[in-house]
Amino acid sequence: MAGRRLDPGEAALWARVVAAVKPLHAARPVAVAPTPMEKHGAPAPKPVRARPAAVLPAPAKARTPGPTLDASWDRRLSRGLVSPESTIDLHGHTLQSAHLLLDQGLARAIQRGDRVLLLVTGKPPRPESERPHARGAIRAAVGDWILAGRHADRVASIRPAHPRHGGQGALYLILRRPAAR
Repeated sequence: MAGRRLDPGEAALWARVVAAVKPLHAARPVAVAPTPMEKHGAPAPKPVRARPAAVLPAPAKARTPGPTLDASWDRRLSRGLVSPESTIDLHGHTLQSAHLLLDQGLARAIQRGDRVLLLVTGKPPRPESERPHARGAIRAAVGDWILAGRHADRVASIRPAHPRHGGQGALYLILRRPAAR
C-alpha cells in the first residue's frame, strides 16, 4: 500500500528525525533455520542482517522533565504565585504548526534566559466526549515533543497551570538555569 507524499515541512521534520537516529546495537546476523534443501547439500544463502527498529534517542546528557522541583516551587506554582516570563500560545494551531511554534518559542525563551514559560494548549477533552475526538491532541503531544526535542535537557519540569494562568488549558514549563561557564 502506497503512502501519501510528505509536504515540505513534514519532509524536513522527518529528515531531522532520521539524522538523529542511532542504532542501539551494531547490526547482527539473524539466525535462520535451515530449509530441507539446505540440509541435503544445497548451498546456503548468506545470512541477512537485521535492521534495528527506528527509535528516537534521548538527547545527550538529557534529564527528563519530571518531579525535579523542590516543595517551595510546587507550592508557589499551585498557589499561582509564580508569574511566567513568557507565553507560547499553541491554542488553535495544527499539530505540525504547534510543534514548530513550541520549538521556536523554547529556543527564544532559553536565549533570553527565561525560567518559567506559560504554554497555552487549550483544554483537554471532557471525559464524556465521544471518541475519536481531535480536542486535546496538542496537549497530549506536548510531553513527547519536549522529551524528543532539541531542548529536552533545558526543561526541568512541566506542571499544570494555575487557574489565573489558564488552568486546564495551559501548562508551566520550568527551564533549568544555564550551566555556569
